[in-house]
Amino acid sequence: MTDYGEEQRNELEALESIYPDSFTVLSENPPSFTITVTSEAGENDETVQTTLKFTYSEKYPDEAPLYEIFSQLNLDDNDVSDILKLLALQAEENLGMVMIFTLVTAVQEKLNEIVDQIKTRREEEKKQKEKEAEEAEKQLFHGTPVTIENFLSWKAKFDAELLEIKKKRMKEEEQAGKNKLSGRQLFETDHNLDTSDIQFLEDAGNNVEVDESLFQEMDDLELEDDEDDPDYSPADRESDLTD
Repeated sequence: MTDYGEEQRNELEALESIYPDSFTVLSENPPSFTITVTSEAGENDETVQTTLKFTYSEKYPDEAPLYEIFSQLNLDDNDVSDILKLLALQAEENLGMVMIFTLVTAVQEKLNEIVDQIKTRREEEKKQKEKEAEEAEKQLFHGTPVTIENFLSWKAKFDAELLEIKKKRMKEEEQAGKNKLSGRQLFETDHNLDTSDIQFLEDAGNNVEVDESLFQEMDDLELEDDEDDPDYSPADRESDLTD
């Protein structure tokens, strides 16, 4: 008859020796403990980690132990799901034998794979970004290929914008024509225009004074008429005009 208690105690002693820094006993009845598993460092020293909790069933190792992810670091939901599936598969394959070391080793290898996947994923993302940047640069220098469809689309948009500009300009010109006053309207609306020139001269100090005496003496001037000249000849005058 199998002594399950003895087998469990022996395994616990071995596990404590193998994992001195990461093995922690949670309870003795039923036996429950945790083991922290950390991956190897990646390219940029990044690591992933999980703490596995195991609880022995009454007939372990003929029955699988209870297990769960107690805590984790840098793992996404898919990674956690994959680890739980791996534990279930390994537990089923190792029934009848003490298996905690085997389960922990399988998880350790899985964590190392995840770190490698992170590295691969980052390299792919880097290549994708470089490819996108290269494509963007090509578009910058080569532009968009002209097709009938995109040309017609551009022309329709251009014609619509041009029509709007013409309408706006015509509206502005029409409005300007309505607001423009004729010279008579300006004179009638602004009564300062009739005195503006005089005011301008006065402001400039150019007062215009007229000597009326000059015009009073005009009557005293003796102006000779050509017809009063005894030597006057109309023919001579026409000749002078012709010359």
